[in-house]
Amino acid sequence: MKKLFTLEYYKNLTYKPFQVFSILYFAILIAMLFIGLVDLNLGGLKINLKEQGIYNFPEIWNFITWIVALLKIFLGLIIVFSICQEFTNRMFKQNVIDGLSRKEFIASKLLTIFTFAFVSTLLVFIISLIIGYSYSKSTDSELVFKEMFFIGHYFLKLLAFFCFLMFLSILFRKSIFVFLAFFVWWIVEIIFGVIESVIRFYGMNLQEQIDAKKNTIMFSDFLPLSSMSNIVPSPLFRLGFFKMQGVVFEFQYPTASMIACGIWCILFIAGSYWILKRRDW
Repeated sequence: MKKLFTLEYYKNLTYKPFQVFSILYFAILIAMLFIGLVDLNLGGLKINLKEQGIYNFPEIWNFITWIVALLKIFLGLIIVFSICQEFTNRMFKQNVIDGLSRKEFIASKLLTIFTFAFVSTLLVFIISLIIGYSYSKSTDSELVFKEMFFIGHYFLKLLAFFCFLMFLSILFRKSIFVFLAFFVWWIVEIIFGVIESVIRFYGMNLQEQIDAKKNTIMFSDFLPLSSMSNIVPSPLFRLGFFKMQGVVFEFQYPTASMIACGIWCILFIAGSYWILKRRDW
């Protein structure tokens, strides 16, 4: 383990995109955590997210993890560039010649993925806790810990997303093809989800759609990106504005999506190893 960690450390430390995107990601991440303290001007309408309740316990765990998860593409870029350069610069082939097995190669990349996901999750947890205690209307222990499981969901979401990008990187080997494949797959999932939603919920108003989705299992929810999205659902209906409109938000634990994410992680890792073994590099 120490050998693999050292190998990844020296590979990435001298790699410019790794340095740039790492700094950029964590800088933007910290800034996004404090977005609720700034008045947003949307078409002349001033909105303060703190006043809308994004820093209140227990909602803060849902709001913060959903907001910062939007930035995961920055870390994803690091993962893609890091893996693709192995093949572009023929480092993978040289490492194999030097005695690095394919299992060790996958393990080294998973170590990098796990480290990024863990550090990001830890940072989000610490800062969210500080912000919550500073700005939440209530800091009762019961409310503070009630929805803290979203932190674990955020970690799994990052892990699954990075494993997906690792699989695409090993499959296509060039970053431009990886991003194109990801974009195409993302569009396909959106189209599939929209079509399924229109068929199932046509003619219903917003509240009826929310209520119907509670008891409806949709096939599109088990696709990779959709299942990742569902484990940290959109908290927008928890904003004070929607509460004033009478929209009721009821959270249901996404057990099926959690299982789907775990299965996709295993499939992406297994698929990456299978490709490495099958191809003559």
